[in-house]
Amino acid sequence: MTNSPQHFDKQLKDASVSFWLVFSLGFVLISTIALVGTMTGLPWRSWLPGAESCKSVFGGVLAAVYSILSQTS
Repeated sequence: MTNSPQHFDKQLKDASVSFWLVFSLGFVLISTIALVGTMTGLPWRSWLPGAESCKSVFGGVLAAVYSILSQTS
């Protein structure tokens, strides 16, 4: 059975819909956690898993990059 252009377009559309569904659900979930934590004055960043307990966003990104680079080398 050969892949027709119509079959390929349907697969691409299905993958696109799946991606946006997962992305939007994750975005809404994390935004809700951040909003509730900010409005109640709780330290919401500690509720989410982070890289090596970093205190800043840049520190977390740097730790994540170093972790990934050490895995690939």
